[in-house]
Amino acid sequence: MSAFLIIQAFILLGLLVTAILVISFRDLLSAAIAFAAFSLLLALEFYLLQAPDVAIAEAGIGAGLTTAIFIIAIRGTNRYEEKE
Repeated sequence: MSAFLIIQAFILLGLLVTAILVISFRDLLSAAIAFAAFSLLLALEFYLLQAPDVAIAEAGIGAGLTTAIFIIAIRGTNRYEEKE
């Protein structure tokens, strides 16, 4: 197995873990931070797939701007999700 495939396997594992964390956290701030980590891993995967323009857009918009908007929105609401 080449080193490239091993790195991609670790990134895929990280994407799966962060996706599960996003949907399982009751604390909305923690979920937003896990989503930022997911977006950064996705940007890294795009870069490894030789799409640096998409990677920069994902890192800037997906991880940076979207996370900032989520945090601002969470400040205006309850931080914790209500239990059903």
